[in-house]
Amino acid sequence: MSYFKIKELLKEHVHSYQVKKFLFNMIQDEFGYGHIPEYHQDIVDLESYYLEPQRNNFFLAVHHTPGIVMGTMGIRAYDKDFPQFKERYQPETTASLWRVFVDRPWRRNGVASALVQMAEDFCRENHYEKIYLHTHKNVQGSLDFWLKNGYQVVADTGNHLKTVHMEKIL
Repeated sequence: MSYFKIKELLKEHVHSYQVKKFLFNMIQDEFGYGHIPEYHQDIVDLESYYLEPQRNNFFLAVHHTPGIVMGTMGIRAYDKDFPQFKERYQPETTASLWRVFVDRPWRRNGVASALVQMAEDFCRENHYEKIYLHTHKNVQGSLDFWLKNGYQVVADTGNHLKTVHMEKIL
C-alpha cells in the first residue's frame, strides 16, 4: 500500500490542507520569488480556475500519516494567448497542466508520476486530445521527467527563465 493518496481538491481542502500556502512556498523555493498578482491569479482563486469549470481539476498528493500535501497538479482547458500557439491549441481539444510541484523530500518516490497518471486519465475522460505544459530547464530534473513521460518539446524560448513549452498527444 502506498504511503500517499491522490485526491481531487475540494473546497474544504483549500483551507484544511493549506494548499495556497504550499503552492506559494513551492514557488518561493523553486524560483526565488513570492506572490506576483499577474502570474498567480489561479492560486488566489483556486475555485474559479480549477474547481468550478467542468473540464478543469486540481489534484493533491497527500501523505497518509500526517495528512500533509506532498505534491500538486492543476488541469485547465488551454487558456493562454501565446501567439506562436494560436493555431495549435484550443480549449476544446487541449488541456494544460499547471502548478505541478512535489516537495523536495518526496521527489523521486513516484509522487509526480502518480499525479501525471491521474491528470492524463482525467484528460482522456474529458475528451481532450492533447496536453500542453511549460516547464523550466533550470528546475532540476523537470525537463527529463516530462520527456520520460512522453511529452515533447514544441518550443524552447531561450528566455531568462529557461522556459520550455511541451505537449503530449493523448
